[in-house]
Amino acid sequence: MYVIIVGAGEVGRSIAANLEGAHDVVVVDRDADVVEELTYSLDILTIRGDGTDLDTLREANLEQADLVIACTDNDETNAVVCGAAKAATNAFTVARVRRRTLLETWQESQGAFGVDFMVCTDLLTARTIFRISGLPSAHDVDTFASGLIRMAEFDIPAASPIADRTVREADCYDSLTFAAIFRDDEMVVTRGDTVIRGGDRVVVIGSPDSINDFADEVATMPEEAEEVVIVGASEIGYQTAREFEDHGFRPRLIERDPDRAREVAEALPNTMVMESDATNAEFLAREHVGEADVVIAALDSDEKNLLVSLLAERIGVDRTVAIIETPEYADLFETVGVDVAVNPREETAEEIIRFTRTDHTEKVAMLEHDRAEVIEIEVGPDSVLVGREIADATDDLPPGVVIGAISRAGDHITPRGSTVVQPDDHVIVFVDAAVLDDVIELI
Repeated sequence: MYVIIVGAGEVGRSIAANLEGAHDVVVVDRDADVVEELTYSLDILTIRGDGTDLDTLREANLEQADLVIACTDNDETNAVVCGAAKAATNAFTVARVRRRTLLETWQESQGAFGVDFMVCTDLLTARTIFRISGLPSAHDVDTFASGLIRMAEFDIPAASPIADRTVREADCYDSLTFAAIFRDDEMVVTRGDTVIRGGDRVVVIGSPDSINDFADEVATMPEEAEEVVIVGASEIGYQTAREFEDHGFRPRLIERDPDRAREVAEALPNTMVMESDATNAEFLAREHVGEADVVIAALDSDEKNLLVSLLAERIGVDRTVAIIETPEYADLFETVGVDVAVNPREETAEEIIRFTRTDHTEKVAMLEHDRAEVIEIEVGPDSVLVGREIADATDDLPPGVVIGAISRAGDHITPRGSTVVQPDDHVIVFVDAAVLDDVIELI
C-alpha cells in the first residue's frame, strides 16, 4: 500500500513507524527540522511542504496513493488536505479532528469535505477514559467482535490475591486467556507455570463477565466507579462528562473559568459543574472530593494534570486518571503515583492504523506504546490456523503470539490446545510488535 501522511507530529510519527516495514510511506510536514529527523530515523520518504498544496501532494506521488492520512494539529487543514487529495485521486482519505461538532457534521453528510473516515481525538479519549474507569486496576481496556470479547491490561498490586501465584493457579475463569505480562522493560508471554508478581501488568482476553470477575479478583479498590470527578472543562473533560452521562452516571466537573463553567453546565444537564480551583484544599474538603472513586484530570497542561492527580491521591481518592500530551511523561506519571495516564494522540494513531491493515483485520489495540498489539482478524481459508488444532498450528507462528479468543457466528469460544479454527472465524490475537507483519501474513 502507498500511504501519504500529512503532519509529522506524534500521531503522524506513530503511524509512520508502524507502517514503514510493510508499506511505502511518505510523510509531508512544513518543519524542516522534523523532516530531516524523520529521514534518518525511519525508512520512509519525507517531503518538506504544505499538505494543502496540490503541487506538494503531487511531489509525494499522490497519483499512486492508496491512502492519504491528514493528521496535523489543525482540523481545517486536515479537511482541506483530504478534499485536495479526493479531487485528484480515488485514494481513501482519513482526517484527524479534535472537535466533535466537526465529526457530527461529517457523520450527517457522509463524504463531506472529501473525507472517507474521520477520527475525533477528544471523543476517542473520552471513551477510553470511560472504559478504563469501569474496571478497577485496569490500565487499558478495549472491545472486540462487536463487544463479545474484551481485552484488558491490569496492574497487579503487591497486595492482590493473585500476586506470587502461577498463571495456572490464578486461572479459575471459564472464558479467559492470560496473554502476557509486562514487567519493567520485559514482556513475558505467559505459560501455566509463569509466576505473576506484584507490580506486573497482566494482559487478559475473554468475555466481559470473565474480565469483570478477574478485575474483582485482582482489585484492591472498590468494584466500580460510582462517584466520578472530572477536573477541567477542556474539550476532553467536557466529552468525558458527556460519555459518563450517556451511560447513566451523574459526574461532577470542576472548572475554574466562570464563562466556561456556565457554558458546560448548560450543555450537561446531568453533571454538577462547580466553579473553583481544583488545587484549593478547602474546596476539595468541603465538596468531599476525597471520597470520589475516580478523579480524571483533564486540564490544559501535563504539569497541572500531574499536580491535580497527586493532590487527589493525597486526599484519599481511590483512582486517578490523567491526560498527557507528552508521551515521554507517561512512565513518569505512573511511577510517581498516577494510576492511569491517557495520551490522546496515541488513541488517535491506534484508531487510524487499523485502516492500513489487510482487509481481514477488523480491530487493533496497541499496548505499552506499541510494544505489542491485540488484533482481531477474520480468518481466510489459506490461514495457517484453519483446520488445525491450535496447539499444532501455533508451532508455525513466530514466538510472541497468543490466540486469546475466537468469535464464531456470534458465539465466544475460549481457545484451548485442541480447538480447531474454522474459515471466517474472528480470532483475537496478542502479538509482539516485532513479529506483527509476519503474523498478519500467516493468519
